[in-house]
Amino acid sequence: MNSRNKHLLAALVAIALVTGACVTFSTSNPTAIPTSIPAQPLATATSTSVNAVVIDENQPVRINGDFKYSNDFVTETYYVEHAVALADMTGFVLRDKEWEAPVESQTLGFMDLDAENNHATFRLELPAMPSGTLNDVDNDDSQNDGVQIFAVAYSPNLTGGPFSEGDDASFGWPAYLASVKTDTENQDEVTGGALIVWAPDDQQQFPTGFGDDQLLFTADDPVAPIPTGYSMIDLDKDPFQVVRKSELFMELYEPADIALKDYSTLSYTEAFEKMVELLEKEYAFNDIEGKAPDWDAVYEELSPLVEQAENDSDPAVYFEALKQFTYAFKDGHVGLDGGEIGNQDFMRVISGGYGFAIRELEDGSAVVIFVLEDGPADQAGMEVGAEVTQFNGEAIEDAIGEIEAYAAPFSTEFAMRYQQARYLLRAQPGTQASVTFSNPTGSAKTVTLKAVAETDSFSFTSVYKDFDSNALPVEFSILESGVGYIKINSNYDDLNLIVRLFERALKTFEANSVLGVIIDMRMNSGGSPLGLAGFFTDEEIPLGQLEYYSDKTSQFEPDGPRDKFLPNQNQYSFSQMALLVGQACASACEIEAYGFSQLENMIVVGEYPSAGVEAEVGRGQFLLPEGMSFQAPTGRFTLPDRSIFLEGVGVQPTVKVPITAENVLSDEDVILKTAEKAILEPPGTGITPSGPPEMASIAEAQAGVSSAYTLEELAREQYSDAEFSQMDRVFTYTVALPQSQDVIWSWGWCATTQDILDDNIEHIEISLSLNGEDVSLDDFASFEGENNGQFCRFYYTLLSDWPAGQHSLQTIATFTEPINDGSLDYPAGTQTFQFDVYIKP
Repeated sequence: MNSRNKHLLAALVAIALVTGACVTFSTSNPTAIPTSIPAQPLATATSTSVNAVVIDENQPVRINGDFKYSNDFVTETYYVEHAVALADMTGFVLRDKEWEAPVESQTLGFMDLDAENNHATFRLELPAMPSGTLNDVDNDDSQNDGVQIFAVAYSPNLTGGPFSEGDDASFGWPAYLASVKTDTENQDEVTGGALIVWAPDDQQQFPTGFGDDQLLFTADDPVAPIPTGYSMIDLDKDPFQVVRKSELFMELYEPADIALKDYSTLSYTEAFEKMVELLEKEYAFNDIEGKAPDWDAVYEELSPLVEQAENDSDPAVYFEALKQFTYAFKDGHVGLDGGEIGNQDFMRVISGGYGFAIRELEDGSAVVIFVLEDGPADQAGMEVGAEVTQFNGEAIEDAIGEIEAYAAPFSTEFAMRYQQARYLLRAQPGTQASVTFSNPTGSAKTVTLKAVAETDSFSFTSVYKDFDSNALPVEFSILESGVGYIKINSNYDDLNLIVRLFERALKTFEANSVLGVIIDMRMNSGGSPLGLAGFFTDEEIPLGQLEYYSDKTSQFEPDGPRDKFLPNQNQYSFSQMALLVGQACASACEIEAYGFSQLENMIVVGEYPSAGVEAEVGRGQFLLPEGMSFQAPTGRFTLPDRSIFLEGVGVQPTVKVPITAENVLSDEDVILKTAEKAILEPPGTGITPSGPPEMASIAEAQAGVSSAYTLEELAREQYSDAEFSQMDRVFTYTVALPQSQDVIWSWGWCATTQDILDDNIEHIEISLSLNGEDVSLDDFASFEGENNGQFCRFYYTLLSDWPAGQHSLQTIATFTEPINDGSLDYPAGTQTFQFDVYIKP
């Protein structure tokens, strides 16, 4: 094959035959009907008419307002583009949490955020003619035009343009920082606040109260006429008050469940008792054996300590009581921030060490992975790679298991064991320990080490070792192997930027035809799941069902529909993908990682699963005396069989990297290298297929050639013009296919004239083989034609129905004597074209 024939097929076929801004909405049976849906009677009961109080100065044209919030996880952590929006409430009228807000219904307003004081003001100009959905909510049997119903709500931009559409669509109705108050324990039913209503004429009616069932937009609502144009409906008045002023003032509300539980002004005892009382009811895993504390026993044990701290005005003792309370859980999401006292306590625990660090291996042994230069272990002759067999006279495995790691509590056994091995070697400076070890080339010896002030050995084993806190939330590059690499450092640092950077990486990889993609989430500690897997699939990815404890039913109840990741509008496809996970990937990182793990062509690589720390902690934030704070999850995710989603399990590797001495001592990133190797080694490698692919007849090949790709086009490798002029060379092509497809197997030659072409072909012999069996060139279709001033002959066939496994195709062109194609000389010799085709099982 000469260089001018590399893309011959396409030319010859042509000759022969002469292609955002997110309002945070959340939501049973519809009780009112948008006019876009065929109207049905709301109810057969006759509703009572009660006149509303109307304050009518002028029709509203502008809304001013403000709001305060206590929990800043959304406004200051996740979003940087803030606004308010006039949010269509049709989703609430229908009680449909999956109702998508039309972009034409949205009107945005300016918002000025004072993050330092957790306060914001806003201004929103009402459109002269709104484009929301008309809802007939007057409860009679006749169909009327109805009214447009809106709430004002916080509307940050997640991705794309400023409006909620496409990948940034809003669903349901606003329940967070909205002008309506909602009952989070009753499917976000509206219980008060204010609405903006627009009536097309004075013939429409609107509820004046909640009715006997205390629910809005249901059949028992009393109704009364509403004026033409805009009105603000004050739902906190009885009956509702209709306010018509040219400038309105509206407040946005932070739901009580989401607001921080601020017990900071209470006494030690009062704050502790209120927190325990709430968590004893609402802790997410109270009914899961082994997860929650024995509440009575814990209270009996710790309340005297809390009382002592209060009586002695001793915050250090109070901190100790809270720390022991934290340790009573078996949940990595439970955490205590002790402020300055906590920091001092932590430094006291970790400030001393023996100058070495270990890793516990899969076989239960422990190997030294770090020795501090001129530290106690170094001075005793310990080397990296040494095996530690005893610590203070106990077998190392037992010594590790007896440690209460300061980083507790843990959701998984593997996370606990890892931290126990770290904290085993922390001690106050001056503390002595007996250590028995064997260097790689030495015999066992026992030494006494005295702890010194050092933290290097502790930092060396951190699960966040080498994490760059100044890095962008998403980094990407193309590895030397040609594999695309994306590192998602966080899911909380500017969500808009995360999405944009992630898609930028995919566009770059696509433009460079990378051989596969590796997504590294090993050091992502969580934040908010973004559904980035939606860039790779046109199908929904089901997740867990969020549940919270309900005071009404005294059990955990679903909070809206089951969570899911939706397909993104822009789709990207890569033949091979790998996800890297580890125990530092926790919380929202695990939901994000789970989404990736469900993709058909994704493998999951890691020494460990993800952390197995998965629950909802936004509503479980407590501010305590002395500047301390505590968190515990109050929401959990379940699967249809009622089992818990991800908590205590994590996202499991499908390719597990063994924890061996060789791997933990390697200077390479073994997990990354394993993933890279797996991508470069296509699925199907080493599998003997059940047979060869089906080879088309000559007529079938001629009919199907226009709709298939050649092996060269599908291969990873590309060769230069200069390389194609070389003799006695093997040109290897790797073709990885996720499934069987029609493929063209071809060879051709071009020359400057027809006579030269005929002469060249006489001195080139072609032999073919498929999976070790000879194939005759006579079974190939052929074509001759002129292309860009060249005269070419082309042989080809069509292969289909490929069995799974590794196939080998070979084309050998033997030049029986030197030839010239009119431009270049070719010596006698052979050119071998080796096609390794892998079909994913």
